[in-house]
Amino acid sequence: MLTVLVLIPLLTMLALFISRDQRFVRTVVVAGFGALLVASVVVAVKFLVARALSTDAMLLAQDFVWYAPLNIHYAVGVDGISVLMILLSAVVALTGVFSAWSMERDFFVWYCLLAVGVFGYFISLDLFTMFLFYEVALIPMFLLIGVWGTGKKEYAAMKLTLMLMGGSALLLTGILGIYFTSGATSMNITHLVGTIPMAHQYWIFPLVFVGFGVLGALFPFHTWSPDGHAAAPTSVSMLHAGVLMKLGGYGCFRVAISLMPAAAHELSWIFLILTGISVVYGAYGAVVQTDLKYINAYSSVSHCGLVLFAILMLNTTAMTGAVMQMLSHGLMTALFFSLIGVFYSRTHTRDIRQMGGLMRVMPFASVCYVIAGFASLGLPGLSGFVAEMTIFVGSWEHTDLLRRILTIVATTSIVVTAVYILRTVGKILYGPVLDPGHLELSDARWYERVSAVVLIACIVLIGVWPSGVGHIISESLKNLNIF
Repeated sequence: MLTVLVLIPLLTMLALFISRDQRFVRTVVVAGFGALLVASVVVAVKFLVARALSTDAMLLAQDFVWYAPLNIHYAVGVDGISVLMILLSAVVALTGVFSAWSMERDFFVWYCLLAVGVFGYFISLDLFTMFLFYEVALIPMFLLIGVWGTGKKEYAAMKLTLMLMGGSALLLTGILGIYFTSGATSMNITHLVGTIPMAHQYWIFPLVFVGFGVLGALFPFHTWSPDGHAAAPTSVSMLHAGVLMKLGGYGCFRVAISLMPAAAHELSWIFLILTGISVVYGAYGAVVQTDLKYINAYSSVSHCGLVLFAILMLNTTAMTGAVMQMLSHGLMTALFFSLIGVFYSRTHTRDIRQMGGLMRVMPFASVCYVIAGFASLGLPGLSGFVAEMTIFVGSWEHTDLLRRILTIVATTSIVVTAVYILRTVGKILYGPVLDPGHLELSDARWYERVSAVVLIACIVLIGVWPSGVGHIISESLKNLNIF
């Protein structure tokens, strides 16, 4: 069943090769990613049924030998956390299709390949297979930004590729270190738990954590993110910030923390300082930006830094909040980028100094932007509030001085976030109309509304029913021996 999640975007990509008419291209892509969402929901239901009958850490598992000399297997399986990441990916990928309604066939071909990598990554249990899908997800980004992007697209695409490939080099070194120091008998994550000698954990853990952390916008390796987001097409920004950056946080949790808990406890203070800087620096960076995409990009640095910050707290409450934050940020940043695309397609600018009074001419898109802003600054009733509160409560559970200080510093990002969100909303939605031509703008079209409504519905669902998601996450954390 899990392999279907990889086959659907792959088959969609193949179907696009025989598509010529633009309407047929849209039909194929919507059908493909609609089927992917349905398949993801089916996987979630099957997982919940299986979880009621089994206490195994990973369910719906399959294992086939891929390359016997290095014990590489096509091993797949899911727990509650990976199921939630799959659902997030399916929702953001489908809404991204509606935001890329006018894009050509070749764009969607690479978009499908990116989806293959993302879904394959989240279902993988074999380290090498996970790394392979990780690279498959990263490679299309160069073309999606470099060919179909805007502004300094070649520079942004090259910078993103070089920095993420540098992280991949560290990651591959760490994976090989895990394999050979654990006895060179298996690359299956579930088999490697407790097999890595403590002496080797000290040098492997930093390699793996930084390798994944580069994609998670870990300071000071975050600089690719704002440039990449600003240059990327709308749907790519949605999938990039909404899903691709979550590969970094998920990898830090699934590989670095789960397989090397002793080193994580010993070295976490170093990376807590770096992630704490990410949280605050990203928020302050957003304050001084005037480009809507750069504002959201720096906001993503802050929110994704909060994910890594919570993971490193190494307790159940904070880690539950980290996964909630991945879900919340994935949805709200996808909504932000979708709406920024709507504004840009009408006004032909992303500079907040040249925009104003959009609420009176684009009420639907403007209200949706306000909702996204409220979710970002942590308004109760929306997903951002439950995620951030869970993180800060879990972080405060530690009694040592360093973690208490870092938690206090991290909470200041909430205030800073409110500053740049409310300032932006005030300028572009309620400020004076600066361009008379903006009085003739049209509101969001039906396909843009579909994208926004689906994302808002998910944000509200998590906000008003956090216990449902929280229970799935906490049950999965019980199977980890890291606390």
